[in-house]
Amino acid sequence: MEVSTWQEIEQLYREFQELGTREAVDYEKYYIYSLITHSTAIEGSTLTEIDTQLLFDEGVTAKGKPLVHHLMNEDLREAYELAKKEARHNTPITPIFLQGLNATLMRTTGSTHDVMGGSCDSSKGEYRLCGVTAGVGGRSYMNYQKVPIKVEELCGILRHKQKEASTFREQYELSFNAHLNLATIHPWVDGNGRTARLLMNYIQFCYDIFPTKIFKEDREEYILSLRQSQEDEQRQPFLDFMATQLKKSLALEVERFKVSQKRSFNFMF
Repeated sequence: MEVSTWQEIEQLYREFQELGTREAVDYEKYYIYSLITHSTAIEGSTLTEIDTQLLFDEGVTAKGKPLVHHLMNEDLREAYELAKKEARHNTPITPIFLQGLNATLMRTTGSTHDVMGGSCDSSKGEYRLCGVTAGVGGRSYMNYQKVPIKVEELCGILRHKQKEASTFREQYELSFNAHLNLATIHPWVDGNGRTARLLMNYIQFCYDIFPTKIFKEDREEYILSLRQSQEDEQRQPFLDFMATQLKKSLALEVERFKVSQKRSFNFMF
């Protein structure tokens, strides 16, 4: 990713801060709602941002939409609340911590899987005991027997690098790499994508920087960048994609806030 892109991101970030967007009433709450909606939509949920807001604030379910999609959003909301709470204490990233996040977001949609390697419960954050592939004809992820040690290694690296990352770009790229690496290990039968995106946001919460959203309309490009980086073992395609998503997130928030301010001014005068 060209340096100019990161310069643009930093400029947008400064503008975002100067506008006082984060200080607006309930801004953070509704932005988290948006993160949740887009994350579950990437996994097939049909709920819109308005559906999610009505579900969370009013307890109203969207007519004609599957119950499981509502449950996915409710569970991911609990997982984000857990992540925000733990970020306030800078809770270290450990395998138990990651399993707790996964268990929370799979709380009501997970189930027991009886496979050749034994039995694992995806509602409790237990690691998979079987092979998995990325869709029909997709790549196979690593042997399940390697998962525990690889997750342990990743957590150790992240704890070390969290102390070293000091610049704006280093902190974001650490969170992006955490996302990529956890998705590549693919520790669970289900919920890997949601957990990887939540881990990325958790690291951003710890640094108190703007949480990156992956837009549901960019799902194909997102999956392609992940596969390119996983197959070629080159991080850059994914890092480049994530930088564009961060830039898009910030630009939309800045524009949205400017429009709302203008409407308020026109209303008052």
